[in-house]
Amino acid sequence: MKAQAPRGTQDILPAEQPYWDLVRQTAAEVARQYGFQRIDTPMFENTRVFERGVGQGTDIVEKEMYTFEDKGGDSITLRAEGTAPVVRAYIEHGMHKLPQPVKLYYICPIFRFERPQKGRYRQHHQFGVEALGEMDPALDAEVIELLWTLYARLGLQGLSLQINSIGDGKCRPRYLEELRSYYRAHLDEVCDDDRVRFQKNPLRLLDCKVPSCQAIANRAPHSADFLCDECAAHFAGLRRSLDLRGLKAEVNFRLVRGLDYYTRTVFEIWPAHGGAQSTIGGGGRYDGLAEELGGPPTPGIGFGTGIERIILNYKEAHPEGLPPPAADVFMVAAGDGARDRATELSVGLRQSGIAVAGAYGERSFGAQMKAAGGSGARFALILGQDELASGQASLKDLANGEQVLVPMDRLVPELQARLAVRAP
Repeated sequence: MKAQAPRGTQDILPAEQPYWDLVRQTAAEVARQYGFQRIDTPMFENTRVFERGVGQGTDIVEKEMYTFEDKGGDSITLRAEGTAPVVRAYIEHGMHKLPQPVKLYYICPIFRFERPQKGRYRQHHQFGVEALGEMDPALDAEVIELLWTLYARLGLQGLSLQINSIGDGKCRPRYLEELRSYYRAHLDEVCDDDRVRFQKNPLRLLDCKVPSCQAIANRAPHSADFLCDECAAHFAGLRRSLDLRGLKAEVNFRLVRGLDYYTRTVFEIWPAHGGAQSTIGGGGRYDGLAEELGGPPTPGIGFGTGIERIILNYKEAHPEGLPPPAADVFMVAAGDGARDRATELSVGLRQSGIAVAGAYGERSFGAQMKAAGGSGARFALILGQDELASGQASLKDLANGEQVLVPMDRLVPELQARLAVRAP
């Protein structure tokens, strides 16, 4: 056996945790400010939740899901995307009886068997929101604004907002007929996957990433030219609401997203380099999904954004990085009785919210100070025979070398005051 994580997964090491904490905490705070509440669904669902919700003709269902039969004979799939499980929970728990819209967010792992690449993993993590029970295009704009606000709070730069409308069950069939008619003349020029999409899911033809198919897709008919009056009014309302929020959006007629449940609004946010191949986050409206899963007619709008992709872009925007996690105080004890007293002090400091580290074993004073210097702690708290005799401890600032004596009964307020001042 080779000691190695499975392909397409990663260990999130201690030095990386500050980035994850920052993104998760910022996401939760932004969601709260927009009135969203947290929901957590199981890591696996009945396979039908994804087959009916996401769609049989999608790459996710046909190629990427982790599906297995459990010991009870049921077909189970690891969470392949975030929206369908939330809508299933909305139906199961009767949330349609609550004041609408119901606004939910989640932070969770997603599992897809796909080719690993930069920022893309077979187990990745996603922050997503879902707003259920309201058709107003202003809600679409608010959801988009929430995602844009998250990226802005994190200092991501050079982003572009791409939007489109793919219509609904009334007007989309006419567009799909026109799209098939156009592609029928080019079937000998497109990739094998596109020939399958032509039969099963023609809308996905516009989303093909194969370079040889790009020119053909660029000349395809535009969905916005085939919208019914209601869908056209909704799209106009979305654009107007985005303008009111100061969000500049580019209408991208090739934007369709990769899931069957989308209706009307679809959107993505792209980084400065990479375009659709490097999408940071995106989503759209899914007004028929609840009915597909056996619930009452329920409009919905949401998005998902990969935390790994956010961190990748955060590091590009902030090359100085984030400091690794470290204790506030490193305890150094030398001489008889000092170690026991250091243990007692450590308990009190931790109970007061101060992080304490220390050396183990019979290490010399010099070895302990060296360990303190390499620990990343702000201060070394030194206890020797002189300190024990005087009832004081030596507090050394490990950044500038300043050292002062502090009465042991004053250590907590002294450290709290010093830690409240940002280190240089």
